[in-house]
Amino acid sequence: MSKGVGKSGSGDGPSFFAPGSKAEPLAARMRPDRLEDVLGQQHLLAVGRPLGDAIRNGGIGSVILTGPSGTGKTTIASLIGRYTQQTVVVLNAVTDGIPRLREIVTEAERRLNFDGRRTLVVVDEIHRWAKSQQDALLPHVENGVISLCGATTEVPAFAVVGALLSRCCVYALRPLVIGDIVEVVERALSDRSRGLGERALHVTPDTLRWLGEQCDGDARRALGALEAVSNTLPDGATVSVDALSASLGVRVVAYDRIDIDRNAVLSAFHKSCRGSDPHAALYWLARALLAGEDAQVFLRRLAAIATEDIGLADPDALQVVMTAWEAYRRLGPAEGERAVAQATVYCATAPKSNRLYLAWRAAQEAAQGTPSEPVPAHLLNSEMHLRTDEARRVSYQYPHDYPGAFVAQPYQPDVLQGQTYYQPGPFGEEKRIAQRLAWWAERGGPPVESAGTTPAAVSAEQVNESSIPGESA
Repeated sequence: MSKGVGKSGSGDGPSFFAPGSKAEPLAARMRPDRLEDVLGQQHLLAVGRPLGDAIRNGGIGSVILTGPSGTGKTTIASLIGRYTQQTVVVLNAVTDGIPRLREIVTEAERRLNFDGRRTLVVVDEIHRWAKSQQDALLPHVENGVISLCGATTEVPAFAVVGALLSRCCVYALRPLVIGDIVEVVERALSDRSRGLGERALHVTPDTLRWLGEQCDGDARRALGALEAVSNTLPDGATVSVDALSASLGVRVVAYDRIDIDRNAVLSAFHKSCRGSDPHAALYWLARALLAGEDAQVFLRRLAAIATEDIGLADPDALQVVMTAWEAYRRLGPAEGERAVAQATVYCATAPKSNRLYLAWRAAQEAAQGTPSEPVPAHLLNSEMHLRTDEARRVSYQYPHDYPGAFVAQPYQPDVLQGQTYYQPGPFGEEKRIAQRLAWWAERGGPPVESAGTTPAAVSAEQVNESSIPGESA
């Protein structure tokens, strides 16, 4: 393939990515036509970087571009077509389906056989295509009839089927920083052929920076606001913050139900609770709820936190979460969100322990390794006990008949006797649980093994038979 910059388009009409008329939106007109002019993605496009070098050398295959809106996914797709001299055909996953794909493949085969020209199929919002639709791309990508450039705002591992993903290189675009947005706007203000240069509009540095701050890394949003304001002003006028603010409208919280930000915010919320930072946890909760997320998504996460990260260090945490959940259901979002906030602060400030989580995983592993071990005979009910081998019969000892409601006897299969799974931590209620386990261990119960902390041993001289450690007020 040629290493030069070639014309891109459908081959049967106007190029989708070719510079358009003034009727096109400003953001479309200002799309860069050189890799060097793409802002904010130098980690991908600079000389020496795999994507940039592959595009320049014309040897790029199928790719998936992922990143927030307005960061240049469509621009990079257009540049792949231009630099590799491929015919670019755009599929919109919202409006186009498999019939349109079949038409494109037929045209691509004809084009390839006629003049050897490859076809680049750009699938915008590929995450909106169903599995069957994505699978339809697979054979044509494999046999080289088409190259694929999929664009998505979602995490590709969640949004793209594995077979297709394995045949593509995935590149993650970053949100533009404020300086990038400022430069994009300055280009539009000075460009006389594609931008607003002929209008001689004036924008102060402070106003430019304010616009960059408000657009959350989305160049398209900045140019859209600038264009909307410019349409209301005479040539040579000054663009004000008030005018741009009115054009931008309400600032949208960076959080989307199908976007990577949703998983990122949930992850930040969980880690803030686990890290005992109630301030950060409240912030991430507020950010999500302002974006319209269902609070029950966070209540489910809090229930997981209560069992995974708090556990028996504070057994009340799970009850607090479930009570908040019921309050939210009864009160609705307006008042119920305060109950969610209360549960969030409670979980963030509760003592932490993952010992229950680890114990459950260890018990699961033991059960998977011994699926056929018989239940000890003395633990069977009366009828089952009579049917067991006489050699296995052992009388069951009723704990309440003994001092402290405890008597040492085996409760696990023989091969697992002495095996422990739960080792309590040193904080909260688990400190009291450790004392009780130590007291039982001294009387023949399961051994107490160290798991980072050693529970204080309790001797018979320290505690009488009727007083179990941790049970007193």
